[in-house]
Amino acid sequence: MPVNLIAPQASDLLAVAGVRIATVEAGLRKANRKDLTAFVLQEGSSVAGVFTQNRYCAAPVQLCQQFLAPEALARSGGIRAFIINTGNANAGTGAPGLAAAQATAAATAKLLGLSTEQVLPFSTGVIMEPLPVARIEAALPALLEKTAQPAAATPDAWLDAAHGIMTTDTIAKAASAKAVVGGKTVHITGISKGAGMIRPNMATMLGFIATDAAIAPELLNSLVKQLADESFNRVTVDGDTSTNDSFLLVATHQAHNTPVTALDSADGQALYVALRSVAQQLAHAIVRDGEGATKFITVRITGGKDKAECAQVAYSIAHSPLVKTAFFASDPNLGRILAAVGYAGITDLDQNKIALHLGDVHVVQNGGRRAEYREEDGQRVMAHSDITIWVDLGRGDAQDTVWTCDFSHDYVTINADYRS
Repeated sequence: MPVNLIAPQASDLLAVAGVRIATVEAGLRKANRKDLTAFVLQEGSSVAGVFTQNRYCAAPVQLCQQFLAPEALARSGGIRAFIINTGNANAGTGAPGLAAAQATAAATAKLLGLSTEQVLPFSTGVIMEPLPVARIEAALPALLEKTAQPAAATPDAWLDAAHGIMTTDTIAKAASAKAVVGGKTVHITGISKGAGMIRPNMATMLGFIATDAAIAPELLNSLVKQLADESFNRVTVDGDTSTNDSFLLVATHQAHNTPVTALDSADGQALYVALRSVAQQLAHAIVRDGEGATKFITVRITGGKDKAECAQVAYSIAHSPLVKTAFFASDPNLGRILAAVGYAGITDLDQNKIALHLGDVHVVQNGGRRAEYREEDGQRVMAHSDITIWVDLGRGDAQDTVWTCDFSHDYVTINADYRS
């Protein structure tokens, strides 16, 4: 079961003017489940994205990066649609996989009266299997017809899409927020999927956030990167960077606010805080729904020389199988945390300055076990389902935070049986 995560309801979500969504059953891998989703965007919408840094990236990732290049956007007039399939990652499929992604985009574009470069394809699921293009093409007419219906612009459509992009997820992931920007109330809604093969490293997770706010197109690329760095790039389930990680930000400009041109303005900050809230809720939901997870763990590092080394130490702890299994068992074998700090790669680290807190319990002081620490106090904290590890490096003023989960028996079972 997800860790303290409640399934979203349509009443929790906001419609975003300029976005129409539909989902259908295409029979791509499993029967009787929605597995093909389309987003159709208002003409004039702006789109930016960040993608996996895995050099074995999937065919749709390659095509999305190509279609989002400045010269391609200038040629096409902008992105107008997404087509998203689950059940098959279309990764490790070589030239035929790239042709399949292109064919999917082209078929969608033809039915919508667009150019192929205006459609971004996304895939998630099993790697190294051919994409069933014929099944996708057969389902497209009914899918795209649904995007023209009034229901396609409602919160229910967002919730259907959140279900439609799931793979090993046990719960749909969706969130919304409002902000007042330039005297106008703007809406923000996003969905994501992911539960395993999760360690986004974006300059098998998908995230889509849309807002009706007017945002200067030249700001969107830096905005999506900053959002990713403070949300999806700060979570890990198992340390595996997927071939298909993609995070897209859409601005439809339909709220008719004065366009936001800088994040350091009052309007820019109001919009950013709301966008970050949605992105972090979606990122946290992925960890809380981590395959087999029973604990949600915040790893906070302070006292670093810079933010990068703090993240380096945080991920060293968050990726340690020994740390993660100890938390599953509620076993306060906390030397495992210190070992992960030590092998994080900081060559001039002074262990005598290290402090470690587990929740409200001060465990390590000046590099050694604190005299007042009692193991039963550590065990009390580890029995909780939400836990914070706080390590101070004693080197400076920088800090960073990463969110992760424990490793349970079920993680092995889920991944051993994934293709069954």
